[in-house]
Amino acid sequence: MILVADSGSTKADWKYIADNEQFVSTKGFNPFFHDHDFIITELKASPLQAIAQEVTEVYFYGAGCSSPERNAIVERALQAFFKAATIVVGHDILGAAIATNFDEEGITCIIGTGSNSCHYDGKDWDQTVPALGYLLGDEASGSYLGRRLLADYLYKLLPPAIEQHLNDKYDLSKEIIFHQTYHEPGVNVYLASFARILSEHLSESYVQDIVKAGFRRFFDVHVMRYPNVHALPIHFVGSIAHHFEPLLEEVMAEKKLLKGKILKKPIHELYRYFKERSR
Repeated sequence: MILVADSGSTKADWKYIADNEQFVSTKGFNPFFHDHDFIITELKASPLQAIAQEVTEVYFYGAGCSSPERNAIVERALQAFFKAATIVVGHDILGAAIATNFDEEGITCIIGTGSNSCHYDGKDWDQTVPALGYLLGDEASGSYLGRRLLADYLYKLLPPAIEQHLNDKYDLSKEIIFHQTYHEPGVNVYLASFARILSEHLSESYVQDIVKAGFRRFFDVHVMRYPNVHALPIHFVGSIAHHFEPLLEEVMAEKKLLKGKILKKPIHELYRYFKERSR
């Protein structure tokens, strides 16, 4: 049985076929934050426990899986749980590249809670510039947009409809926002949770301006730095790319870029790739 996973820091999507196609979610496993024992405990508490002995191949692509040392943390835990399986662990950007390109050349971008990009030649991936995370980078991402939204809320710069929406839906104050952003873990996820508000007010020029500005910044810093960029399809994975697709298309047209696939989740295409390879 083939088991494929796409994991962020908070949630992981898993897909396999038993009697029929199965899709399972668990907590995400990021070796920056999670150790061997955490991964094993969460797997044992998940629906994957029921198929652990049947799995023969695991392809796990996750946030934070960016070096042999960090990948080994996840690999050892998966091997201990799926004892009969061959384990492959790779970076989430590689998983996204496989899901969007299969064996073709292209540029793949993740724009979800965070953001990242790579060039993929059909086999291997490379980056012109690194991803810097939510403090220094993550341009156009949910955390990037949420940070802008909360700052403008505290500065009292929001359009009345968006400010009212925030007041109705959340218990917000400067003290609460400061506590969540400076003293609690998972700041990137907290910030990104507010991007949904923007998606519900797409007709507001404020929303269109800040989202397109984020996309422009992302393209200028990352995508436009790749060689031959105008000749290759530019693919996207992630909730922000999905929910703001019309604005993303506008910015791509400005920059004369070739739009490729836009996937909210890469897991289904990622699974299809490995399933087809196994035939």
